[in-house]
Amino acid sequence: MKPGLRNLLVTVALAFLAGGGATLGAFYVISHQTAQPSLHDIVHRDLDLTPAQSRQLDAIEDRYAGELKALEADVRAANHELADAIRDGHRDSPQVGAAIDHLHMAMGALQKATIAHVFDMRAVLTPAQTPAFDAEVSAALNQDGH
Repeated sequence: MKPGLRNLLVTVALAFLAGGGATLGAFYVISHQTAQPSLHDIVHRDLDLTPAQSRQLDAIEDRYAGELKALEADVRAANHELADAIRDGHRDSPQVGAAIDHLHMAMGALQKATIAHVFDMRAVLTPAQTPAFDAEVSAALNQDGH
């Protein structure tokens, strides 16, 4: 076999093995990830809610879901605006600056609404339930993404 052909076949085989290994690794990681329960799930699962509290919290969740959808749409629009401004402009262009400002405002509004939502949920809880709720909120805010 010619050295060039042999090198090509070895390269193809190694690429195939590397790709297969990466795919298997990805499947392993995905299959071993544990989805973190939402705050809503934790509240309903762990806090021994009364039926009235469950109804109140469901109403709060429904209201927040609609607000969240609109806020996330604004963040996406701001991201698109920034992408267009970067594509069409320069680092210090007024369009890039305006798009960055829009993105910061949209993200800030989303964060404020989320915190308001947390306090709305907390207001439904009894004094005996709030320490566990606060601990979950604190843990969520302090996790480093790992």
